[in-house]
Amino acid sequence: MEIALALVVLAATVLLVTAIAERIDLPAPLVLIVVGVVASYVPAVPEIELEPEIVLLGLLPPLLYSAALGTSLVDFNANRRSILLLSVGLVIFTTSGVAVLVHALLPELSWPAAFAIGAVVAPPDAVAATAIGRRIGLPRRIVTILEGESLLNDATALVALRTAIAAGGAGIEIWRVGLDFLLAAGGGAAVGCVVYVVVAWIRKHVEDPIFDTALSLIVPFAAYLAAEELHASGVIGVVVAGLLLGHSAPILQSAQSRIAERMNWRTLAFLLENVVFLLIGLQAHRLIGDVGESELSAARITATCLGTLVLVIVLRLVWVFPARFLLVRPGPEPHTGVAPPLTSTFLLGWAGMRGVVTLAAAFVIPLDTEHREILLLVAFTVVAGTLFLQGLSLPWLARRLDVRGPDPMDDALARATLLQQASKAGFATLDELEYDDPHGVVPLIRQRVDQRNFSAWERLGTVAGEETPSELYARVRLAMIEAERRRILEIRNEGRVASEVVAEVLATLDVEESMIDIATAERDELRQYGVLRFSAGDRCHDLEQYDAVVAPTEGLECADCLREGTRWVALRLCLDCGYLACCDSSPGQHATRHFHDTAHPVMQSAEPGEDWRWCFVHHLTG
Repeated sequence: MEIALALVVLAATVLLVTAIAERIDLPAPLVLIVVGVVASYVPAVPEIELEPEIVLLGLLPPLLYSAALGTSLVDFNANRRSILLLSVGLVIFTTSGVAVLVHALLPELSWPAAFAIGAVVAPPDAVAATAIGRRIGLPRRIVTILEGESLLNDATALVALRTAIAAGGAGIEIWRVGLDFLLAAGGGAAVGCVVYVVVAWIRKHVEDPIFDTALSLIVPFAAYLAAEELHASGVIGVVVAGLLLGHSAPILQSAQSRIAERMNWRTLAFLLENVVFLLIGLQAHRLIGDVGESELSAARITATCLGTLVLVIVLRLVWVFPARFLLVRPGPEPHTGVAPPLTSTFLLGWAGMRGVVTLAAAFVIPLDTEHREILLLVAFTVVAGTLFLQGLSLPWLARRLDVRGPDPMDDALARATLLQQASKAGFATLDELEYDDPHGVVPLIRQRVDQRNFSAWERLGTVAGEETPSELYARVRLAMIEAERRRILEIRNEGRVASEVVAEVLATLDVEESMIDIATAERDELRQYGVLRFSAGDRCHDLEQYDAVVAPTEGLECADCLREGTRWVALRLCLDCGYLACCDSSPGQHATRHFHDTAHPVMQSAEPGEDWRWCFVHHLTG
């Protein structure tokens, strides 16, 4: 009962503190650490000892798997050099540098113990970096590199830690560390691939979303345990399995299974991530109390802790800049055509927050290690110090350095273009199919696909105060759904319809309402963002022939709409003849008619602040 009560209180505290942190606009991880530190000194709060087995087996596999599922394998591969330089090279560099410093400050400490604490504090944490990075809107490339680094650097650090502990008083041989890492990495990758093949085969023969989700909950632990049993890296096994399964999900799983899996893992990751930060804070009282019994002076202890904290920050910055120029040589961003600036490299170096893996790995250090209590406090200082120093200053630095995150308007343009290209392929298949359609189903299909595409294009509209057809549809349909749900609940309460049928109908309404809510939220975000900036997009011959022009600011009207007595939603400008016509969301669709009549291939948005162009031939934007 005591354990169950503690778990319930822990989860409830996480939910309460997270809600308050969002309300006062502070990073929840940092607030949870402060709450944990304060609670650790409250006599009524039981002491919760962070056992390494709980973290490394109970928390690390599901957190890594959840992050890997959401990481793009394509982006991971595109940034693999940067990721490997940070997850392997930087971890070894930091481990060695910290070992030298700690041994200099604590000469009585053996070299294996010094290398052990170096390995403990070397790896930044995936949860900490991405939780803060996504919140402040860092560029996608930085977030991808941070995620990839954090998925793999734990394996490097744990192998180095294991080797240092095994070395004992005999010293550490570099070739042995390298060999151990290669064997652990290769074995872990092999196990991850095997787990992927097995799960993929099962999913091809199973369509039940509940079974599929239950299988997903087993995967990270199965991959981790299998790899560790073979003396390979369980971390890499989980990461490889997660990356491959996430990449193949659209092929292997049904739509319902993907939705269920995504929601379940988002919920689990939310709870586990925030519980981790609370647990970190709860260790403060015990760690500081143990240090109070040490024979070392407070000055030496403080110098060791603060010196290590400063060094891990400096070493990361020292590493990222030479790596950028000497090894990585970053090219232009695929979506913007511009190379990342030096400010992005600095932010990448500054976003090196440590987390629970560092603290858990510290407890792996043997009990008979000299000054073990000091080493544990060093780990806690690095975790808390990097989270607060770098985590709190990262948003300010991003603003001062003018490092911008993903442009919502660029995303909206890319989304609309992608849907248009997908629809083109779908309509081509529709034209090839053989069918009898006495009930007029095909025109209905074409209408629904067109409405989906129109909704995506309408999100680009920047004219305030005007309701687009999609917004009118959302407002009216949501009111209807609310009335429909009330009536269904009335019938349910009367007991005249089977509960299973009622639940199925309610679920159908929920899916439709959630789709409308998501689209509405994205439109609201774009409206707040304001002006659409130029997007490089994909290129084609026609787009390269027509450069963007300054659209007229007066006389913006569709002459065809005025003649036919209809109303336009947005206007497009023909770059061949300067003709103004309405978009496809408008009843007349005169821009498309103009293309069919004249074969003029490219039109530009004539809306204020927009300069994107559309090729009617290739269905591409520029």
